[in-house]
This record gives sequence, C-alpha cells and structure tokens, in this order.
Amino acid sequence: MLGTMVPLTVSWGTLEDMCGRYASFRSDTDLVSAFSVAEVVTPDRPPSWNVAPQQDVRVILDRAPRDKPAAKVRQLRTARWGLVPAWATDPAIGNRLINARSETVLTKPAFRDSAHRHRLILPADGYFEWQPLDEAGRRKQPWYLTDPDGAPLAFAGLYAWHHNPDLPRDDPAAWLWSCTILTTRASDALGHVHDRCPVIVPAALLDDWLDPALTGPDDVRSLLAAMPEPRLTPRPVGRAVGNVRNDGPQLIEPVEVPDHRADGGEAAGPARR
Repeated sequence: MLGTMVPLTVSWGTLEDMCGRYASFRSDTDLVSAFSVAEVVTPDRPPSWNVAPQQDVRVILDRAPRDKPAAKVRQLRTARWGLVPAWATDPAIGNRLINARSETVLTKPAFRDSAHRHRLILPADGYFEWQPLDEAGRRKQPWYLTDPDGAPLAFAGLYAWHHNPDLPRDDPAAWLWSCTILTTRASDALGHVHDRCPVIVPAALLDDWLDPALTGPDDVRSLLAAMPEPRLTPRPVGRAVGNVRNDGPQLIEPVEVPDHRADGGEAAGPARR
C-alpha cells in the first residue's frame, strides 16, 4: 500500500533544517496566467523537479519607477537563491541566507531593507521534506508536499541587488539579483510535525505583499501576521531527490514505504529533528 496519500493538514519543516529542495516545472506561460504577470524580463528557465540553493530560480515581483510609484509592473524574472545584501563584501554569504525568519526580517541587517522595499514570491509546484526514521536522524524518508488542488505555491521572499565592484555600475552584468525564502512558526496540530514552515502567500494577499509602495514596518509586520498556515498534501517519494544532480518528474512519483514503528508504538509520521 502506498504511504499517506490523502489530503492532510501539514506544517512544513523549517527550510533551515531541510536540504533546501523544491520543484518548479511550470512554463512561463502558466506563471504569467496564474500570477497576472505583465512582463517577462528574463528567458524561460528549464523545468526542474529538484531546485537547490545557489541556483537561478524564477521569481515574481512588482517594480515601479522612482518618479512614478503608481506605475508598477508585475515582472517574471530570474534571481539567485541565497540572498546577497548590497553591503556584502563576499557574495558567498548567500550560501547562508537561503531563508529568512519572518519574525526577525524587519530587524536583522541582512534582511531589513529588503523586507521594507524588496519583496517577491518564488513560484513552486511543491516542496520536499525529509522525515527522520530514527532518533539519530541517520535514516530519512523524503516526502513531497503540494497544494491539494494542484495550484502553484507562492513562497514569500525577499530580494536584493549586489554590485560587482570589478564592473562599471551601468553594466547590467555588474548586478547580481538574489533572493531568500521566508519561514515562520507552524502550529503543531498533528503533534508530530516540524515547528517551522515557509510563508506561502495566498491570492488574497498577493498584491499587498508585492506592492513596492507598502514600506512601513508596521504594515509589513501586519501583512506577515495575516499569512495563513499552509494546507498541503504530502506523499512519500524516492531518495533520489537527495542528490542535486538528479532531476525529472520521477522524483515526485509516490513510492511504497514501510510502516516504521518504534517499540511497537504508533506508525511514525513526519517528526521533529
């Protein structure tokens, strides 16, 4: 029998603690339609079922000219996953900034400016979670979590520009676009799930989240507080997703998993690490 395949209310594990993988395989045409994009800035990226940190990923944001803030345009473009703040002396800092805790983005120097003015979403089709099967965490079962109705997910994120000092500022190649995914506390309704989850922006709050004119700390804080807990459908998948060199739709195919039990107790579910 296949592992749990019915829709469940699931809290996602913290992206800081996971391997940092998600799936993004919809075409630009699909994303333009789903998120009302007006302008595609960079070419279509190839689909991926195993997106990893430090890769270029698809992002959606609203941009407006400084002299015409009301003339904002929703763009689909590419950014590097792993935020590199403008003041960073070494772009390698992005390796440590693939996530930002929503509770502290308005105060942490690495994220504060972006939280006020540079918010975006990362469209995704699903996300991978690793379930520890023993106390030491040596054996893990990957799960793929996605919207029960197959709708795309909108990860709340931040972006920044970083200038390469070796190139003139008017050279487009001199600027690195980078991004991070926000996480928040998750309610532990099932009693055996992780205590963090990514912030997923619902359609009703998308315009506000992307609005570059919304810059007040209190407004941003209230917006984050209004984000609902995601409700996702999990399914067990094969361990091949653990290797970033593997890719393809086979990575999200359900697999049969054993009924792991500890000391004759209840079957193990997604557990804390």
